[in-house]
Amino acid sequence: MRGSLWEVMVDRHDEPVREGQRGGDLLARISTEMTRAQKKYFGVGPTSTKSYMLDDFLMIVMRGSQTVAEKTMLDFGEHDLVRAFRQAFENQMTAKLTGMIEELTGRKVLGYQSQIVFEPEVVVELFFFDRGAGAPEVSATAEGQLDDPTIGEVAFGVEQEDVSGHIPVD
Repeated sequence: MRGSLWEVMVDRHDEPVREGQRGGDLLARISTEMTRAQKKYFGVGPTSTKSYMLDDFLMIVMRGSQTVAEKTMLDFGEHDLVRAFRQAFENQMTAKLTGMIEELTGRKVLGYQSQIVFEPEVVVELFFFDRGAGAPEVSATAEGQLDDPTIGEVAFGVEQEDVSGHIPVD
């Protein structure tokens, strides 16, 4: 898909497009691109991101992504307001985020949901696909849980990148 969000992100970061990226490489790429998107659209990205592929869904867990304004509102006890804003924002971002995930995975996203948890500070993104994950992704998720906890994590240094202007606004 020429001119897609995926191509723009890759082209702007001088990283090669790798057809058929699978397993731990795919999970790490998903985490990296989600972190970049969060930084671009929220103004702050998570301090850690990790992706898990299970059956017909993808779960992305992001920690430490609250904005200064959100932290201030939480200090005022406005949890419902912060949650409502996040949900409204994610609802508007659905097409961009599901399109990015579809391009990265090569699978159709049937449903998407985002949820913020305040304690501990976690955002969970869930994407449900038209078919189950392949053995490399499921194996990489299992290996990341059992042998190498870095599998599926965001690429090193992405949280410090300046992504302003790297992702087009439609």
